[in-house]
This record gives sequence, C-alpha cells and structure tokens, in this order.
Amino acid sequence: MEKISVFLDDYRKAPEGYVLAETIDECIELLQNFDIEHLSLDHDLSNRTKNGFMLVQKMVEEKLFAKRITIHSANSVGGKAMYNCLKKAQRNFIMPNSIILSLRPLPLNFFPSKVLEHYLEIR
Repeated sequence: MEKISVFLDDYRKAPEGYVLAETIDECIELLQNFDIEHLSLDHDLSNRTKNGFMLVQKMVEEKLFAKRITIHSANSVGGKAMYNCLKKAQRNFIMPNSIILSLRPLPLNFFPSKVLEHYLEIR
C-alpha cells in the first residue's frame, strides 16, 4: 500500500509533500485506501455539519489511524476535544500507543518556520 501524508484543511494550503483533503469524507477515503505516515487535522471546516471532531470519532470507531497524528486546529476548544478523544482511544487500547499524537495549533495565514520543521521532518 502506498505511503502518503495527509493535511485536512479547507482554508490553509498543505505543506509540500502532503495530500490536501478539504472534507472529512475525502480524509476517510484516504485513510481507507492508503498507508498514512502523517495525518494533520483541522477542526473547523466549511461544511458545518462535519468537523474534525466528527472525523476523529469515526477514526476511532473504524480503527483508521496514521503512524503520526497532529491536531493543527486554531480552534483551541475543538482541537483539544479532538486530541483528548484520540488520547482516550490510546488509553482504552483502541488506538495503538505507538502512534505519535501532537497538538500543535497553526495560525490561519502562514506556517511559522519552527512549526514547518515539524512537517518537514516527518516526510
């Protein structure tokens, strides 16, 4: 199975080397069909009925994970809820403890160089 890295966001551009998913449906399809090295997730999406928290719930339910998951949402409440949902899945042995989980909010308009390093080192 082909390895890729996925960036879920409907506003920001994906870092170089990442596949952009703008909806949770696109992201789920990628999770089902590819070996995901790094999955970076936003909470707030233009489709108000489907957000990043709903995606992580579905990921846990269907056991669809990546080797590394970053929550990059600037929405502090939504991002923390996503992070906590995945951490709970790890504590309950639903998501493997070997998966590296990070909470690293990104500004909406640019990637600070220190943050960008996080994405470049993973590829």
